[in-house]
Formats: sequence, C-alpha cells, structure tokens
Amino acid sequence: MDELELVKRAKEGDNKAFEELVKRTQDKIYNLGLKLLGNKDDVLDLLQETYIKAYESLPKFEGRSSFSTWLYRIATNFALMKLRKEKYKKISIDEIKEAADGNYKLEIPDWSNSPYFQYKNEELKEILNEAINSLPPKYKTIFILHDIEGLSIPEISEILSLSMPTIKTRIHRSRLYLREKLSEYFKKKGN
Repeated sequence: MDELELVKRAKEGDNKAFEELVKRTQDKIYNLGLKLLGNKDDVLDLLQETYIKAYESLPKFEGRSSFSTWLYRIATNFALMKLRKEKYKKISIDEIKEAADGNYKLEIPDWSNSPYFQYKNEELKEILNEAINSLPPKYKTIFILHDIEGLSIPEISEILSLSMPTIKTRIHRSRLYLREKLSEYFKKKGN
C-alpha cells in the first residue's frame, strides 16, 4: 500500500495504517534525531514526541508535502527546541566569517588498509563528528539534512520553513566552518 493510501486510512481512524506509517519512517527519524542530538535517550524522546504530535495533528495534514517530509519537519522542530533548551555552545557569525576568509589547500591522502591508517581513519571520523556536533543548531540541522540525509534544498526549505537562499547560505557556512575545524586537525598532525 502506498503512503497516500496509508495516510488516508490513518486519517479515517485506521490505527494499523498509522502503525505502518510509523514502521516505514521510524528508522529515518531515529537517524536524523541521533545526528542532531547525539544522545540515544534524547532520540527516543524525540521519536515519541514526533509520533504523538503526528498522530494528534494527522487530521490537519493536508498532503501538500509527503508524509515523511512532514514528519521530518516535526522531528526537526522538536530537536531544535531541545537544543535551544540545553543551550549548546554557540559561535558567533564573526567566527564563521573569519573561517570563510581563509585560503585552503587541503589534500587528503589516499589511505590503505594498514592498521595504522585504519586507526587514523577512525580518528578522523571522530574529529569530523565532533566538528559537526560543534556547529550551531541552525547550521548543524541544515548540514545534516542536506549533506548527510541527502535531502534537496526545496525539501529542506519546506521542512524548516526557510527560503532556499537562506538554506544555501547556511549549507555554505556550515561547510566553511567544518573545513576550518578539519584544517586545524591536519595542521596539528602535519598532514
């Protein structure tokens, strides 16, 4: 059964149809939450809040977007509210602008399968995850939705209710910030 039919049945009170919608989307929402919040307990709360809100708001769902896009929007809003409440470390726009002014000529070496390089690869993944987690929420959310989850700029615009130029700017700034963080790592390591 396709998503539209399931949504129609769920709106008519068919709980099995809503359960099927949850089954089809829960992994994506979980992964999004994990990337945004980084804490499995918080992600489980996010899942619960997202599906409760979706169930309660289902009669108002007009179908202008897909059900999964609508869920992304709900989940993202809950994640952003949680991040605001916890007051994660913020950086100023000046710091981002300074990062944008730098000249970067960064070459990443081709690593083989040796244990040393596998260790270095794991270390780099950890550094990258730390850099992503240090992004301010408004940049982190868009970076994850676009560069990790693979959503298009129009989809992100719909989910976050932001203009497409704003989305493009934030993608660019998040990448500049991450490039700066990673270049610091490579400078320290002499790579």
